[in-house]
Amino acid sequence: MLNTLWLGFFITAALAACSQWLLGDNAQIFAAMVEALFAMAKLSVEVMVLLFGTLTLWLGFLRIAEKAGIVDALAHWLAPLFARLMPEVPRGHPALGLMTLNFAANALGLDNAATPMGLKAMHALQTLNPRPDTATNAQILFLVLNASSLTLLPVTIFMYRMQQGASDPTLVFLPILLATSASTLVGLLSVAAVQRLPLFSPVVLAYLLPVALLLAGFMALLTTLSAAALAQLSSLLGNLTLFALVLLFVCVGAWRKVAVYEAFIEGAKEGFDVARGLLPYLVAMLCAVGVFRASGALGYVLDAIRWGVELLGLDARFVEALPTALVKPFSGSAARAMLIETMQTQGVDSFAALAAATVQGSTETTFYVLAVYFGAVGIQRARHAVACALLAELAGVVAAIAVCYQFFG
Repeated sequence: MLNTLWLGFFITAALAACSQWLLGDNAQIFAAMVEALFAMAKLSVEVMVLLFGTLTLWLGFLRIAEKAGIVDALAHWLAPLFARLMPEVPRGHPALGLMTLNFAANALGLDNAATPMGLKAMHALQTLNPRPDTATNAQILFLVLNASSLTLLPVTIFMYRMQQGASDPTLVFLPILLATSASTLVGLLSVAAVQRLPLFSPVVLAYLLPVALLLAGFMALLTTLSAAALAQLSSLLGNLTLFALVLLFVCVGAWRKVAVYEAFIEGAKEGFDVARGLLPYLVAMLCAVGVFRASGALGYVLDAIRWGVELLGLDARFVEALPTALVKPFSGSAARAMLIETMQTQGVDSFAALAAATVQGSTETTFYVLAVYFGAVGIQRARHAVACALLAELAGVVAAIAVCYQFFG
């Protein structure tokens, strides 16, 4: 699937470029595409520089957590749930605790912590893989839930809106929460349908229903807060949780007689090795995305969507927010650029900018996650992971647009 997708980017870009050259007399299009290739290669290295430090830091702390027994304790607590959702993963396996830490970090918007935890979990799952180049059911479920990215505190979106002069940076908080919940739900249901997982078994419901109720209660509480209080809570809770995790790992490790410094260095060395192996996968995916965008293919897609929406007599304001939605699966940095551009050209509190911000916070960069997580363990056959992740992404985008019409339309 990834091989076909990657090839498709280049073929579609070539067709779009030839169209602009022959029909639009744009002879510079090929220069722009070549420039995009080198620009994306440079961006890949810049991303890797950031990942080197982040992975080295967090895999060091995670090694302390492993030796202190924290990961094993989480795995034991979640064993009944994962025995039904991931039956091929043995009870008490370290991957279960690592996946839990990853989901918690994602929910709190702690991206820098979530990625190392996720990569560690993917490596743990890979030890159970009988076919190392092919994704297992457990790896697919984990990746799709990661790509759907349930986020309770989208602090970065608030920051973007504040930078652009929004009077109420947290205005999109509830729309994002609703949209990202829809994305995660569809991702879970789509994988469950393909893998025939027993979502309605008493054990699964006993785990998931309390989480759903807590989430609903948290959302209800947040609706009572002012914009200023909400922004302060988002920042405080995210940073407090991040530091509390570090302190918990170190203190529990010391209490259980773990040589915490030596354990940190051991994990940090592993993080350095993991980061080094990611570069080829990032270069491959980001360069393909850059050529696709520079060729004008993205513009053709937007024009076609706008024409279809207007033909049906529907409101087409949301089309101005679609650049963020269309590039988000491929590149987080490109999506951020599209979001900021929409804010600047349409107005930070325009419907298009609000919809783009909601889309940005509702889903993850699917193909980036695929490249990083599967690339880290050498998986080349993604099976149904791409389809389910994109379905979750689509659900998040549709929900974001629908919610924005409800809140702001």
